[in-house]
Amino acid sequence: MTSATHSSLFPQVPTAADHAVPPRDADAVLDGLDPEQREVATALHGPVCVLAGAGTGKTRAITHRIAYGVRAGILPPASVLAVTFTNRAAGEMRGRLRLLGAGGVQARTFHSAALRQLQYFWPKAVGGEVPRLVERKIQLVAEAAARCRIRLDRNELRDVTGEIEWSKVTQTVPEDYPAAAAKVARETPRDPAEITRIYGTYEQLKRDRGVIDFEDVLLLTVGILQDRPDIADQVRRQYQHFVVDEYQDVSPLQQRLLELWLGDRDNLCVVGDASQTIYSFTGATPDHLLDFRTRHPNATVVKLVRDYRSTPQVVHLANGLLAQARGRAAEHRLALVSQREAGPEPVYQEYPDEPAEAEGTARRIRELLDAGVPASEVAVLYRINAQSEVYEQALADQGVPYQLRGAERFFERPEVREAGVALRGAARAGANDTMLDAAEDLPSQVRAVLGTKGWTAEPPAGSGAVRDRWESLAALVRLAEQFAASRAAAGDGTGAGLAEFVAELDERAAAQHAPTVEGVTLASLHAAKGLEWDAVFLVGLTEGMMPITYAKTDEQVEEERRLLYVGVTRARVHLTLSWALSRAPGGRASRRASRFLTGLRPGSGARGAAAGGAGGIERGSGSRRKRRGPVQCRVCGRTLTDAGEMKLMRCEGCPSDLDEALYERLREWRMEQAKELGQPAYCVFTDKTLMAIAEAVPATESELAGISGVGRRKLDRFGADVLALCAGEEPPGKAADEPSDEAADEPSEG
Repeated sequence: MTSATHSSLFPQVPTAADHAVPPRDADAVLDGLDPEQREVATALHGPVCVLAGAGTGKTRAITHRIAYGVRAGILPPASVLAVTFTNRAAGEMRGRLRLLGAGGVQARTFHSAALRQLQYFWPKAVGGEVPRLVERKIQLVAEAAARCRIRLDRNELRDVTGEIEWSKVTQTVPEDYPAAAAKVARETPRDPAEITRIYGTYEQLKRDRGVIDFEDVLLLTVGILQDRPDIADQVRRQYQHFVVDEYQDVSPLQQRLLELWLGDRDNLCVVGDASQTIYSFTGATPDHLLDFRTRHPNATVVKLVRDYRSTPQVVHLANGLLAQARGRAAEHRLALVSQREAGPEPVYQEYPDEPAEAEGTARRIRELLDAGVPASEVAVLYRINAQSEVYEQALADQGVPYQLRGAERFFERPEVREAGVALRGAARAGANDTMLDAAEDLPSQVRAVLGTKGWTAEPPAGSGAVRDRWESLAALVRLAEQFAASRAAAGDGTGAGLAEFVAELDERAAAQHAPTVEGVTLASLHAAKGLEWDAVFLVGLTEGMMPITYAKTDEQVEEERRLLYVGVTRARVHLTLSWALSRAPGGRASRRASRFLTGLRPGSGARGAAAGGAGGIERGSGSRRKRRGPVQCRVCGRTLTDAGEMKLMRCEGCPSDLDEALYERLREWRMEQAKELGQPAYCVFTDKTLMAIAEAVPATESELAGISGVGRRKLDRFGADVLALCAGEEPPGKAADEPSDEAADEPSEG
């Protein structure tokens, strides 16, 4: 059967919000499921293993399975525990279950479920209050290292903390760490004996202060369930049916907790994809998924391979990428079959340097936005977080709003906190609040309240702090609209008032289940797991970055391939893969594209035409630039490679002839410009560019243009002001008074 036929029989997988009316009975829950999803939904007894490829509707299948069991009277809601790995995924699952009529089911992360049990049973099992939970262990690790007289830099501190976390989830005690690390060929950031000492001291510090960390939550829950059969029996009487999502990411410690929850029963449904195992550095292993049928010979096994997310072109590339894979996970790969209409071919782009790559990516994103693609449906994905800065600058130069995934949490933003206080106050005032007199429903009430905090029906211009604040408030407005619609669909429209909405916000804040914010997403490939966008830009795909330099063993390299596969399968329609030949402008073009693209992109190998499709390789527009020679320090003559030093034309440590008074005047002027533009200050000029101007003190337009960071557009826009300041004069006029959207149509040269 062709994918077109599939597509007509089984619609694109919807979210819970797509259910205008809740299913009328158990059989109606099965409507719209494809044959394999229906098989999952109706397999309610005994062990079930669902091998689900990317975009195949696994969450839909397992939530409908739970809802069908509940609506059919087979699964009592309170007896079901659905476990996943992120608060966002757990929140999404709870929302879907509620709309399917199974709102009483518990959907939690492993840590959340274990913490609840620990808090409940601690007084009975141990006595007293549960020790305080330390959310950030890195400070304690730093103190432990200091007590051991071991000096760690910031990166080593982070890596040693990771080693301690890995040890705990693999149930490795400090004295066994060296042997355990050697057994799995783990590349340790410091001598294993030193890590053993730090790990042991860290554990002692926690005991002395009566605190626990996140891994302790699992360890202590496991300990109580192992040592107290009466408590284990109580938990098993409560929970009799288990569903585990993302089972390929289960650690040995989580698997042990799951076994203790289960006891001698087999009412377990697991869902996973070995080809998406990307967290082995944290202790995750696909072995539990791959060995499931060995442990449960009578298990029902269902494969989901119909991909409802991505176009055939994207799926073809994803399949081609895995076809080159090796190892145990590769032997169990799923060949996806797209159910969508054909789309554009993936684009491969090569650039001369990283700034050119960022600018080219930003220009293409601006084109997509101008063509009607929402900013929230575009993502730039990279291997490590340090790659984000150049893309932040490039997007800001194009006037494109963006959000950093993994940065400040949504519910911790000042404007969201203020909005919560205002909504809570309005909910308490109720009918006495005159501000709500004209508001007929929940969304209009929320708009009225947030209108006092800066929300408007139309977004402000620009992409700076003002726009960021508006986007946060707009996300709350959309959430109110979705909340009211879901309550109405569930037949509970009367329960969609401000008080109920505030309670929903509190629940989401506790679970860190944030709403969608409008803006292009910048995220690492690891942080992108479980998400999807209409357009995805995979950037920085060079040897040494993908695979990363420290991926030495075949197994580590294969995990890097799987990481790229995860990135590819985040795209629904548009997919661009790019790389740069050098780090900085004028640098030696010594880099080469990732080995994972060999045989996929045209002209890169014998399999290029067959596996790569027709997607063409393009030279980024930046490659037409005139190449500059090596940039040398104007003080000592050393060849510069750091972007910041190249901007200053000198080494960081070389003497500076900075005109400090001019530098301060430039900073004050920049602050005024940024405020009027509603953009971050660095969108006008970065600190390094201002410093370079204050050192060079240019007298002419050509001298100003010769400073790195002053491109044609910024020269036209700000040049007269800057030259006047350099001459000790007042700026002739405010550049912010000029039309701000002109810049959006021009390529950034700054």
